[in-house]
Amino acid sequence: MTTTAAPNSNGNPVKGIFWMVMTGVCFVAVTALVKTLGGRIPAAESAFLRYVIGLVFLIPVWRELTAIKLTPRQKKLFGLRGIVHSLGVILWFYAMTRIPIAEVTAMNYLNPVYVSILAVFLLGERMAMRRVLAVISALIGSLIILRPGFRELDPGHIAMLGTALLFAGSYLIAKIVSGELPASMVVALLSITVTIGLAPFAIAVWVTPSLADLGVLAAIACFATAGHYTMTLAFAAAPVTVTQPVTFLQLVWSVLLGALFFGEPADPWVILGGGIIMASVIFITWREAVLRKSHRTPLVNETKG
Repeated sequence: MTTTAAPNSNGNPVKGIFWMVMTGVCFVAVTALVKTLGGRIPAAESAFLRYVIGLVFLIPVWRELTAIKLTPRQKKLFGLRGIVHSLGVILWFYAMTRIPIAEVTAMNYLNPVYVSILAVFLLGERMAMRRVLAVISALIGSLIILRPGFRELDPGHIAMLGTALLFAGSYLIAKIVSGELPASMVVALLSITVTIGLAPFAIAVWVTPSLADLGVLAAIACFATAGHYTMTLAFAAAPVTVTQPVTFLQLVWSVLLGALFFGEPADPWVILGGGIIMASVIFITWREAVLRKSHRTPLVNETKG
């Protein structure tokens, strides 16, 4: 679920950093909980059940949601976003069962980089040379993580590349409609369309989940919702240029979590590649702030399921 809030340039940096740290804790918890599901439940079904449970959090805005009137164009855009985001969520859940947590986290930093690239082709935005160099640096960072030719790539790596690209497309659609509808409605409609979009994929591979697995999925939904809420508080408290660098801590925590609980040794190449990508994202975000653009670059995991 995606939450959008305008950054406050005159806010409280310490409070913004605190809430972004809490956001990272929540999203790392989501990643770890998905990892514990392993292959017991197919990725599409896990994603579907997570979103079904998450619909409970829409109850406070249900009356506003039922009263909203969408134009035919908006219906098409939300339908397209539901399809794109659904595929991205399935690939993300699949990747979590295949590759280390740290690699998933590091490759997820590519989201805003893909947004910058797609915005040029889909929205006609211009990209200055310094931003082009930042994008190239980020892509080099992804190559350091993947190291094709030096190790065997897992289908999970390909899935994560697809996840970042699909989530970037989802964000751009949200960017188009964000000026037409309240942010809460954009979030709610995403949850509903993704739930519908995931349903046929889940039915096709359905396996009856245990009560324990349902409990894990409920916890995933709670942590994901809490993460988006604390991220909103971070945006309200401090400018994005302050909160963006804090997201790199998620990679540190993912490395520690993978090593301590999942037997995944720390890979210095993943840390190096993730650091390069994150530095590129920080630069892109800083340039956005300098140029005073009306829309900001999304933070890591902001479009995550």
